[in-house]
Amino acid sequence: MPLQTLHQPPTEPRFVQNPYPFYARARTAGPLFHWADYDLICTTTHDLTNAILRDRRFGREPVEQLPIPDHLKPFYAVEAHSMLELEPPRHTRLRRLVLHAFTSRRIKALAPEITQLTNDLIDRFPSGEHDLLETFCRPIPVIIIARLLGVPEGMADDLLKWSNAMVMMYQAGRTRADEDAAVQATEEFVTFLRGYIDRKRQSPADDLISALITAEEDGETLSTDELISTCILLLNAGHEATVHSLGNAIRLCLRDGHRPSADPAPFVEEMLRIDPPLHMFTRYAYENVTYEGHTFQRGDQVGLLLAAANHDPSVFPDPTIFDPTRQGPANLAFGAGLHFCVGAPLARLELGIALPTLFSRCPQLRAAAPSYYADIYHFHGLQALPVTAG
Repeated sequence: MPLQTLHQPPTEPRFVQNPYPFYARARTAGPLFHWADYDLICTTTHDLTNAILRDRRFGREPVEQLPIPDHLKPFYAVEAHSMLELEPPRHTRLRRLVLHAFTSRRIKALAPEITQLTNDLIDRFPSGEHDLLETFCRPIPVIIIARLLGVPEGMADDLLKWSNAMVMMYQAGRTRADEDAAVQATEEFVTFLRGYIDRKRQSPADDLISALITAEEDGETLSTDELISTCILLLNAGHEATVHSLGNAIRLCLRDGHRPSADPAPFVEEMLRIDPPLHMFTRYAYENVTYEGHTFQRGDQVGLLLAAANHDPSVFPDPTIFDPTRQGPANLAFGAGLHFCVGAPLARLELGIALPTLFSRCPQLRAAAPSYYADIYHFHGLQALPVTAG
């Protein structure tokens, strides 16, 4: 039976503000459907999305090299060394070397810094209305990743500017202006990192860049280009997801009165499930593979709808209801399998500290005006989060 075709522009305002009704409609068409606006076969269920994420017959690298316009070559030169876009054996080597430096011990050791930074930001809140994205949600992950990498904290504004420009390459309906801004940001970021890594080689310190420089396995180390791509990936992926996760979670708390309990971990997981920061991740088929009666031909691309999977009622009953006591399989906000987000432990730590601290310190925090999601699909995050403390 042919798959059902559905039309839904990802930039339509109603979809941008609430994509979940479309996901529910798509799920009634089956575990797979054809999203006409992308000309892409997409998943709708948790089981199938999870299965393909873990199926090594699918991967991130295209079967055939895709043409790259001349004006985008600087951007894709960085992507060529990114773990996110590679498959074994290159992915295996890069991930192992990165994990030699990006250890759970190093991440856990950041907890006091995250706590202090969170409190410092709250201490500096304006007395009246302010945008919590700017005063709280954006500074936390970008400052922490700067400290982790060993980049001067005064560079935070530049890092934020470069990151915001580069991730727009993944936005639906991106423009040539978006592309030009992304390339400029890439070139500026690469120039800074190339010089900074050279200095770190001469004067290493107790930071992630120094640890990445010295990481070694079976006599192999990271090249300068691989170091640059890894640093950019850690900033862009880690920062963008955490900002959206924090903003989405706080918006839901203010709207519905939810507050973290003594153990914030289940609260954080349910927040990630109900309104995740990334809604679609893609894979290419490396051989002919049949799922749910549909055969993906070698080279076909599939859209894995992480947010639809997180709202699958067969796995998460009453999926639109926030319930931190849920039992069952893990949500797919950070993916699964080989490309499971390497920064997920840091994001969870930041959320688990920032959310309880905010609502403990600011019990009268409330929305000062309606907040709206930005038109940045495949990402899902707010334009602004206007609040007042009382």
